[in-house]
Amino acid sequence: MPQNLDLFPIGNCSVSALIDREGRFVWGCMPRIDSDPVFSTLLGGLEPPFEGGKGLWDVVVDGAVKVEQAYLRNTPILRTVVTDADGASLEIIDFAPRFQQFGRIYRPTAFIRLVRPLSGVCRATIRLRPTANWGARLAEHTNGSNHIRYLCSDMTVRLTTDCPVSHILEERTFRVERTLAMFLGADEGFDADVGATCARMLQQTEDYWLGWVRGLAVPLDWQSAVIRAAITLKLCMHEETGAIVAAMTTSIPEHANSGRNWDYRYCWLRDAYYVVQALNRLGAADILENYLSYLRNIVDRAAGGHIQPLFGVGYEPALVERFAPDLPGYRGMGPVRIGNQAFEHQQHDVYGQIILSSTQAFFDERLLRPATVDDFKALEPVGERAFQLHDQPDASLWEFRGRANVHTYSSVMCWAACDRLGNVAEKLGLADRAKFWNDRAAKVREAIDTHAWNETLGRFAATFGGEELDASLLQLVDLRFIAADDPRNKATVAAIEAGLRKGSYLLRYALPDDFGTPQTAFNICTFWLVEALYLEGRVEEARSLFQEMLDRRTSAGLLSEDIGFEDGELWGNYPQTYSLVGLINCAALLSRPWTSVR
Repeated sequence: MPQNLDLFPIGNCSVSALIDREGRFVWGCMPRIDSDPVFSTLLGGLEPPFEGGKGLWDVVVDGAVKVEQAYLRNTPILRTVVTDADGASLEIIDFAPRFQQFGRIYRPTAFIRLVRPLSGVCRATIRLRPTANWGARLAEHTNGSNHIRYLCSDMTVRLTTDCPVSHILEERTFRVERTLAMFLGADEGFDADVGATCARMLQQTEDYWLGWVRGLAVPLDWQSAVIRAAITLKLCMHEETGAIVAAMTTSIPEHANSGRNWDYRYCWLRDAYYVVQALNRLGAADILENYLSYLRNIVDRAAGGHIQPLFGVGYEPALVERFAPDLPGYRGMGPVRIGNQAFEHQQHDVYGQIILSSTQAFFDERLLRPATVDDFKALEPVGERAFQLHDQPDASLWEFRGRANVHTYSSVMCWAACDRLGNVAEKLGLADRAKFWNDRAAKVREAIDTHAWNETLGRFAATFGGEELDASLLQLVDLRFIAADDPRNKATVAAIEAGLRKGSYLLRYALPDDFGTPQTAFNICTFWLVEALYLEGRVEEARSLFQEMLDRRTSAGLLSEDIGFEDGELWGNYPQTYSLVGLINCAALLSRPWTSVR
């Protein structure tokens, strides 16, 4: 079977990995999500069974005939059950520890694997082959009686285990007659019983996630889908700083041999805004508060000046794009990119997203740190940048590399920045500042109404004075720029559906860009279409399209960035936060109310 994105993420908001349908670690970076991959097989250009491969960690059962996988309920703890031809079976439990300890969250840069016999006795081979220098070579290793040290590029990792170390070093096939524990983490001594400690950590990690999910305000319908999406969005947070990455991977192409291979392991302020907006709807205030701390640091560093659209999870501004020549890429479809040139872009919508993300903190009384007048004053220079740039060309949210225009979506986000600052000023009792920002918002609105509306075509255009269609125009209602029943919105929605919809799915735009004409649909755009259909009263059509998107999820219940029009194959980086945001928002919109069953 060819390589695909049917992968299960595990993680703990410090480190994450992707596990395939055979129970094999195929992607994982340490010590951070944007580090050199320790597990790099996903981009190794190989197909199962990876006999000569590197950058993997698997448990190969001799004569395996069946593999079953599922997460433990409401957790990111993965259980894989493998059965051999004689009916013997074992289970593999994979997770990254996360739980409360000593008054703080314990989330080490570590993965735990437990291998347990279930029935009969399986013979298995454990293969642990971490890589260094972006897949250039296997990591060098040394070992002791109960551990193996791997000298990876950005971190030396240590496997501590109660499995005979020589079984792993020599990849020896052996009988699995008892539970085996493996702790892969920092190069530190493990001064405890590894089996008992890993078992305790499993229980504590399960308890943590069950407790977190219990606090979510989920819709009545599609609860399991929403919960899985919410857990995965949380895994995309780098909790140490509060950053939220766009996806866990780099360089999964948007369609076959497209060259549209990007590194998404960074914090786009736009994507993070959508994530916190969706999780706020579920009541997950912890992620909002942590992200707002990240944002305040970004704003401070900007000192009222230019703010780039994305940063590293540790606030790194320079994400210089380069290639990893020793990794052939997903299915051999390179290049594999490290870094993202979009950090150099002018993307003016970012100022709106900073203020929109921050606004709730001025109104939400649940928060441990409610926003203050000083926070408002710190945001005003961001609003001023939005006002000054609302009618200036940028690269748009789609990050065009070869052209710039005044993009309607960016301008509406600049309007939203001024509008929300007016709301916040009123909440704080600052009448003069409220008037100031409301006047600014009115001026931006006038510019958009004048220049983004195409009178000849009778609809909004994607650019000032242009004719292009862009799926982001569907966001004008969500941003409260225009009402759903406004004839201008209805005309725009109709034009988008006619011009960008192919079958069930929606393109971002249909015009050629720097890499030609897009060949796949952008999943968040299809979810925006679901919302638009619902708001037009086409409820059953919206529900049907939403269900079709749910049916396209992986076995883990997740989505990547893009989807093929003809075969529904998933493409693009995975799991994609944008896509999971769309799933959550549409489920909340389309679900029956709880009062219908209470």
